[in-house]
Parts: sequence; C-alpha cells; structure tokens
Amino acid sequence: MEKRFKYLEHTADSKFQAFGKTLEEAFGNAALAMFNEIVDINTVRCDVQKSIEVIAKKKTTLLYEFLENLLYLLDTEGFLLGKILSISIKSDEVEDRSLSLNAVIAGDSASGGYEVIGAIKSVTYSDMIIDEKHEKGVMVQVLIDI
Repeated sequence: MEKRFKYLEHTADSKFQAFGKTLEEAFGNAALAMFNEIVDINTVRCDVQKSIEVIAKKKTTLLYEFLENLLYLLDTEGFLLGKILSISIKSDEVEDRSLSLNAVIAGDSASGGYEVIGAIKSVTYSDMIIDEKHEKGVMVQVLIDI
C-alpha cells in the first residue's frame, strides 16, 4: 500500500503532507493524518457515521474548512475519525464558481477507551499547499497547531 501521509519536522506544531490519486483522496488522507497526530487511527472503531458539507471559493479554503469541521466534531462531541467512507468535491460554475465538498466519515467517541495523546488546537493556513501535479498525484500540506 502506498504511503497516505508523512509528517515533516516542525519546531512547535505538526506539519504533514497527505497524498492521493485525486484531490478527494488527498483531502481524506489529510484528515486521517490530522487525527493520527492524537490517536492511532488504526485502532478507532468506525461505529458512528457523520456527514460533512463545506462550500468555499478556493481549494485551500475548502481544505481548511473541511479540517476545521472535523476539529469541531472532536471538540464538541469527542468524535475521533477512523475512516473516510466517501468524499466528493464539485465545482459549481453557476454559483460564483464555488467549490463544494461532501464527505461521509466514520469513527467513534473519544470516551471509547482510546489513548488520546495531546490535543489539536487549530488548523492554520500557514505553509498550506495543494499541489495537483505532484509526482504521487495530488499532495496537500497542512500545519496544525497542537
């Protein structure tokens, strides 16, 4: 299996790159990389499904808002992401050329006996990159404040 994400060195925060054959796959792998920072995502039971919808004018804003929505679920419901079930990104040429992201995710409550290490404070725009011509297909780079 090809590497879905890798962590980069950073002095205080967590910086990672996520890869995919498509933009959707790279966004999904970025979400998994973010949660893998605080819990081993391979141990998270996927008993709870949630839907996320995000609309933005730029791809970087779409990625930021997607990850922020996941962080909101973590902060308000203790939701730990374990798997991306589906994700689609569409461009609406009629509506101001906006982009929409729809995702169905699966995970579990943090109270389910998981070893959660640290906390994610926020997603940042700092060092955010979306490279759709990367050697591995699509690469997104994200810096999160931990």
